[in-house]
Amino acid sequence: MRTGRGPADEPVRAAARATSGRPSAPPAARSWEACDPYAAALRAGRGPLFLRRTDGWLLPLNVERWCARADAVDLEVLDRCEGAVLDVGCGPGRLVAELAARGRTVLGIDVSEAAVARTVRTGGQSLRRSVFEPLPGEGRWDTVLLMDGNIGIGGDPGALLARVAAVLAPGGLLIAETAQADVDERAHVQVVDDTDGRAPGSPFPWARVGTRALLRHAASGGWRTADQWTSEERRFVALRSSKSSAEPPNSTAVISSQRVRNPSADSPETDR
Repeated sequence: MRTGRGPADEPVRAAARATSGRPSAPPAARSWEACDPYAAALRAGRGPLFLRRTDGWLLPLNVERWCARADAVDLEVLDRCEGAVLDVGCGPGRLVAELAARGRTVLGIDVSEAAVARTVRTGGQSLRRSVFEPLPGEGRWDTVLLMDGNIGIGGDPGALLARVAAVLAPGGLLIAETAQADVDERAHVQVVDDTDGRAPGSPFPWARVGTRALLRHAASGGWRTADQWTSEERRFVALRSSKSSAEPPNSTAVISSQRVRNPSADSPETDR
């Protein structure tokens, strides 16, 4: 898939068709969707909102920035995107809307109904779906975005990287935003809107991954490092898929495992 209209638009058209009769979100994804504080914050466009680890540590989430237009740092990332773009955990859709406004082929996916609705209102195409479920355009996306700490989706960076590799076209590009700190940790978290720890949803797995840790996971998975950079204290890594064109798209490997039970909710920034 490359830029322009025609065959490259088929994943987005397929996404629109897939919204009817699609499978329900997996249990862990439903746990995130049940988090009223998260949906309420997206609808209001503001926090406060936190991820609360089981040890009580609160990680602030930058709802205001997510719900605003793409900022200068975001635009730097989008300028690096190639061909058709899949934004995993798109949240309220600032990146999807910006790429759509540029005339790019782009689709956002998120397990939150509120996130998908807001993305559509801002002019983007979005599908309520976990990255670990079947997706339109499997094996044909040119760029995948994992922004705002989305490398933490599912609490297993290696598994997420393997899934993204299956979604990308041969030689495709992954751009991931990493944690500011040099961390590589796993936790179970809940979404809360205040410091007393109240949350209606069940805990779900999450990960915090710094740049060095992501590069280690990527090397183990056969990815090639294309670039890494820092902009206004936000850190990014660009990885190139090593999948060859001889390998057929695989849309069923993840479905056969329990990975489908992991969430792909709009991710929090774990360093704010």
